[in-house]
Amino acid sequence: MSCQSPAMPNGRCRLHGGVNPGAPKGNRNALKHGRYTAAAIANRRMLSALISQMRETAGMVE
Repeated sequence: MSCQSPAMPNGRCRLHGGVNPGAPKGNRNALKHGRYTAAAIANRRMLSALISQMRETAGMVE
């Protein structure tokens, strides 16, 4: 059973809408702060690995 709500001028149901194409391609707003750039992720992984190595080394000293 289809919706009985009247359509908007664009032909879509005003309650249920329709297919949303999503964000525009090439949206640069997602990179506004740079936290999720490839370089930032690589730096965090390298720092995490260094901290793990330091903890292992400190455990050997004790």
